[in-house]
Formats: sequence, C-alpha cells, structure tokens
Amino acid sequence: MDLLNLMGGPAAGGAGIDLARALAQGVATGGQPEGNVDPVDRIQFEQLAHVAELHVAELTGLAITPTGGALEIAAVRPGAWAWQTVEDWRFLLDAMAGPAPAAADSPPADTRSDPEVPGLGLADLGPPDSGAGAADLLARWMSTMGPMLAAMQLGSAVGHLARTTLGPYELPIPRPGARLLVVPANTARFAEEWSLAPDEVRLWVCLREVTTHAVLARPHVAARLRDLLLAVVAGMAEQSAGLMDRLQGMDPTRPETLEGLLEDPTALLDVELSPSRRRAADDLMAVVAALLGYVEHVLDSAATRLLGGRGAIAEAWRRRQMERDDSERGAELLLGLDLGPAQIDRGAGFVQGVRDRAGDEGLARLWSGSTTLPTPAEVDAPGLWLERIALDDR
Repeated sequence: MDLLNLMGGPAAGGAGIDLARALAQGVATGGQPEGNVDPVDRIQFEQLAHVAELHVAELTGLAITPTGGALEIAAVRPGAWAWQTVEDWRFLLDAMAGPAPAAADSPPADTRSDPEVPGLGLADLGPPDSGAGAADLLARWMSTMGPMLAAMQLGSAVGHLARTTLGPYELPIPRPGARLLVVPANTARFAEEWSLAPDEVRLWVCLREVTTHAVLARPHVAARLRDLLLAVVAGMAEQSAGLMDRLQGMDPTRPETLEGLLEDPTALLDVELSPSRRRAADDLMAVVAALLGYVEHVLDSAATRLLGGRGAIAEAWRRRQMERDDSERGAELLLGLDLGPAQIDRGAGFVQGVRDRAGDEGLARLWSGSTTLPTPAEVDAPGLWLERIALDDR
C-alpha cells in the first residue's frame, strides 16, 4: 500500500473513508494477501452461534435482533474484519474529521482547497527554506489534510485491533444490521496461547458477542452510545495542538517519517480532552461499564449451563485485557474508552448491587429505555440508580 499516494491523491478531496479502509486492511494483514476462512471453522461458528442465541435469549429476555430474525455469522480474516469495521464506524470518522483547523496565516491561492482539486500533499509544502516557518507549513498542510489525519488515526487503530480481536464487539460500538464478524484465526491463537479447549473458546466467543449484540441492538441503547461517542470524538480536528507539536519534528521532505508514525497507532492520539469531551467520555464509560458487567453476568450463567463454568476462560480473558500493549488499545484510547479489568469489575459490581437489592427483575430494567441507562455516579452506587428508576415509575 502506497500511503503517500493515497494521501496526495483524490481521496484527500473527501474520500477519507477509502484511506481509512485501505490503511486498516494493510495494517491488519501486514500488506499480505489473505486466503479464505476454512469452511470447517465457518460451520463450527454458525452452529455454536445458534446455540448461543437460544441461551442468551432465555437468560436475558432480550430479542437478539430488532426484527426477531436470526443472526448471520460471518467468519472472516483480520483484513476483512478491519475493512468492514471502518465501514461500520464511518459515523465516527465523519465526526473526527470535523471542521478543518484554520491555518496560521491565510493560505495562498494555489493550496488546492477546492474540493474538486486533489488535496495538498507533503511535497506541496515546499522546501524547509522556502521562507515560511515549519509551524506555518504544517498548519497549511493540516488545514487541507485534517480529514486524512482522522482517517489515518481510525484506520491505524482499527488495523491493529483486527490483529487480535475475536469478534465484532471487542469495542462495544453499535453496528448496523444483524451480522456478527468473528475471526477464527485470532480465536484459535487465543485458545492456544492460554492452553484452552478450542471448541469451548469458540462457544464462549459466540455467547459473549451474541449477548453484547442483544443489548446494542436495542435502538435506544445504540442511539445513546452513538451520541456519546460522537461527543467524545467531535472536535478532534480542532484540538490539534498536541498533534501539531509532534508533527513539527517531522521533516516535510522525508515522507517516510510520517509513515513511521503509523507503526504506533497511539502516536497520533495524544490530544487533550476538553472538559465537555471529558464529561462525555465519563458518561460513555458509565454505560459501557454497565454493559461489560452485564455481559459477565450472562456469561457466568450461560457457561455454567454449557461449559460447567468458565473459570479458565474468564481468567485468561482477564489477563489478556491486562497485558494488552498500546497498539492493541489504540482504538480504545482514540474513542475515550477503557475496557480493562478495573472497568469490568466496576460494571460487575453495579450488576451485582442491583441484583442484591432488586433481584433479576430489577436488573431487567437496565436496558428497558433510554432513561434507565446509568450515570457515572449510579454505576458506582447502584442504590442511586434503583432510587431514580423507582421515582420515574411514580
């Protein structure tokens, strides 16, 4: 993949989604072609997903899909997962790009700002001794390339995530439709690395992803999460001071230094959250923590039925979440999320607190409407949540 050609070509005029998809797929595959998934793997996942659907529907009382139809299970390679995930997260890319940051000075007439003209490339900045300072050159570049930088951020983060993800909801972000993307190669590697039975891990993955989908398929839950995600990423293009600091050390005459930034998906993410974005991130994590805890609760019940418990898999998953490096967490950091054990424990504590006080009937209220989603304070004190929803009933 020739990243610099993509950046300097027509894509810069408004098709950042193409760059994001290409970059995500290239990072996920290492630039190598992918073969087809073994049909045996595909059939195994399809069969286990059907079992998972039946048990999750019974344990949660939730419709697995809004229409009541069956889920489609698609077993894919990491590159295909990355490509589709960028497409499903397109709404985030649009918000990340936002209005382009203003240049330090008025740009000259030939900066190719017309959307019909190919975008400003690194070579267009001119040599370092052209009279303009480095900061001004980079500001001019970013004013045209803001959407491309957003595409680079999202594409790089998704590509690294695709290397290890097991299913569609590694990050609990709503997706359109009723199609679950599972990655058999990553699932098999996870089972091997932690000395787990492959069939049990496949069933556990299906239970986890189907449970998450059942919650995210509820329109009011999906709408709330999308709104909060948009609030977190909106304005990223305007808050470019940290990114500018890092790019000022880059030699505009050596484009390979830009490509080097993409080897670490966190290299372009050090942007300080504004107070409003921080509040949105806290509200987002409250709902996500509750979801993580709820999924753990359902998995405990389902695994007791189907696997005789999930102690070994649960411990392996917990350690995996603890040991991830920054490249694997790039998408989380980009979107203001934290999916580590602390947040899982926080959500599990909320779910248990609700059940202790109000039983499973009280817990069933959690996903019943937009007003029953918990706030940050309520996740940490489930009694407050129960008091509020009781008042709402009066």
